[in-house]
Amino acid sequence: MSEEKRKMIAGELYRPNDAVLREDRLRARHLLHEYNHSAPDAKAQRQAILKSLLGEAGNAYIEPTFRCDYGYNIYLGENFYANFDCVILDVCPVHIGANVMLAPGVHIYTATHPLDPTERNSGLEFAKPVTIGDNVWIGGRAIINPGVTLGDNVVVGSGAVVTHSVEANCVVAGNPARVIRRL
Repeated sequence: MSEEKRKMIAGELYRPNDAVLREDRLRARHLLHEYNHSAPDAKAQRQAILKSLLGEAGNAYIEPTFRCDYGYNIYLGENFYANFDCVILDVCPVHIGANVMLAPGVHIYTATHPLDPTERNSGLEFAKPVTIGDNVWIGGRAIINPGVTLGDNVVVGSGAVVTHSVEANCVVAGNPARVIRRL
């Protein structure tokens, strides 16, 4: 493992133009191209691609198109479902529990950039992990930002922008997302 890859996964400042990271992203792009252009009834082929691409795939079903940075930092629990146009920027680990459903267009981001413009312009980046508990439902076009943890049984309303962690058994909605109901 390159030093830059180690720093990336650890959430430290790293250089994304590292040769190993460039090659890893290219590998992911090739697998995603194959996945996203597979026949609608090619379930076995898609499962094999996910098992090769992801850190852990369980018995996931992801509707094309699906996009991610590396794939190997994505860990899916059993019975995961993502509808069309899912994006997971997995610079840091993304752990998703069992029985999680993502509506169309959900984006999950771990990647971020320094706030200081000089540091940001140097090309350095960093990331924060995302953790999603069991039995979570995330509505269409919702965005989960870096460093967020969603507890078990959380429901995220469509279009929500989740910028802070959410305790278990809550419904959140809005921009920024806030708790609107406890379950």
